Amino acid sequence: MENFRLECGCMSAKVHSIISVGGSGIVADIECHLSNSLPGIVIVGFANKAVDEAKERIRGAFANSNLQLPRKRITINLAPADVPKDGSSFDLAIAAAILAAGQQIKHQFSASEALLGELGLDGSLRPVRGIIGKVLAGRAKGVTTFYIPEANLRQAQLVPGVTLIPVTELAGLYQLLCKMVIPLIVETGDGIFEAEPAAAAKNPDTVQLGDIIGQAHAKRALEIAAAGGHNVFFSGPPGTGKSMLAKTLPSLLPQLNHEEMLEVTHLHSLAGHEYDRIISQRPFRAPHHSATHVAIIGGGQTLRPGEISLSHRGILFFDELPEFSRMTLEALRQPLEDRIISVARAKDTAEYPASFILVATANPCPCGYFGTNKTCRCTASQIQRYQLKVSGPILDRIDLYAEVNEIEHAKLLGKQRNDLEHTAAVKRVQKAREHQDKRYKNSQKLNRDMTNADIKQVAKLHPDAKQLLDTAAQKLELSARAYMRSIKVARTIADLENSVEITQAHIGEALQYRSQQKAAL
Repeated sequence: MENFRLECGCMSAKVHSIISVGGSGIVADIECHLSNSLPGIVIVGFANKAVDEAKERIRGAFANSNLQLPRKRITINLAPADVPKDGSSFDLAIAAAILAAGQQIKHQFSASEALLGELGLDGSLRPVRGIIGKVLAGRAKGVTTFYIPEANLRQAQLVPGVTLIPVTELAGLYQLLCKMVIPLIVETGDGIFEAEPAAAAKNPDTVQLGDIIGQAHAKRALEIAAAGGHNVFFSGPPGTGKSMLAKTLPSLLPQLNHEEMLEVTHLHSLAGHEYDRIISQRPFRAPHHSATHVAIIGGGQTLRPGEISLSHRGILFFDELPEFSRMTLEALRQPLEDRIISVARAKDTAEYPASFILVATANPCPCGYFGTNKTCRCTASQIQRYQLKVSGPILDRIDLYAEVNEIEHAKLLGKQRNDLEHTAAVKRVQKAREHQDKRYKNSQKLNRDMTNADIKQVAKLHPDAKQLLDTAAQKLELSARAYMRSIKVARTIADLENSVEITQAHIGEALQYRSQQKAAL
């Protein structure tokens, strides 16, 4: 990009900002041209109403900052002109371009500098949504210095290798560019890592494995899911602890590393107004079955991530899976397979990451007591209709099926919580993840992410185990996908037991969780 231009004849200037495009962005040229005509501000370049309203915010900000707005026709062009622009993050760059075109500042902006921020009528600078994605996009295009609102500083510091200059008001930016004050320059270096203490370890109310009476089979499924990132499905009558089991999973997972914190914080910043919050705990999202399709998948008039992406690097909990709409459930196919979600709308298309562990629960029938000692009041057609709400392709993408049975009432208050059980499980999960990190040389890749080539090269399936799997696959009528997923689960079980090879015992246990698929629904 060219340096800041000040041409006396046409009185024009150019600075840089960032255009948000879904979960990422591109560098934009903010061009200002002053001409001798009726005073006014015109903004062109495919801008929506929020961008166009910057004219009034800038007028008020200049007046309340004791800065002179040029009494000329001010034309602002947001380039590239064929890319839609929305939001209020261009305010600061537009104001800087006007100051430069009017020769009120002498600072020479380079191609490596960009400005972001929303102006208030009093001249103050407000934070903007999705600051991490904007900084990452700018850095990828060679922008290394960012003038940002001070309220965005904490999140932006997560991005390594950039220079941040926090600004609180328009008058402060003017003084800074005129070298009247010394700017606060923040070098992010490797990026800050502000992990909060593990909440599960300090909060005595956190659900742990020791709180759950019985259900050894389901608790083992949780441990396998945490170790390899596998999806899990709990089936059983009401009140047996299915939701309680799901809420135990976050305490088994390791803490987010720096790269994961960066991804998760960015997604949550895009979706809400938590401009200064850093997400350091793995997300646990539990949308109600009445949530709209857009709320879960993402999209809307202005593209934003939904619950699927907000659970990235964490857990997505669907309680009573058959109660969710068929359209929403079918939309899970792509993220469960590819770990991304593509949101296509008429005006724009965005792709958001969606790598999560799906935990789903269901009753055996609408009343919940089919197949139990209690009386079921459902008709055969009601039971069939309920069980057919979840399609085969979705069930085929779930790795672990576990039945959750009723517990004798006398055992519920029989003993105190066994903390050692939970601690031992956490250590086994951590050790299994270390094996996977060493195997794939990538901390983000888990056994669930193995490709067919990976399975052939590094799974190390013993010949006897393969023979057992082949025989069982025919009897259980497993699909090709379920066949490969069974190997992935077996590989995780082997990692939990520190085994180099996948043995018959590991395959047998993996098939045990798969064999309950037909009984689940």
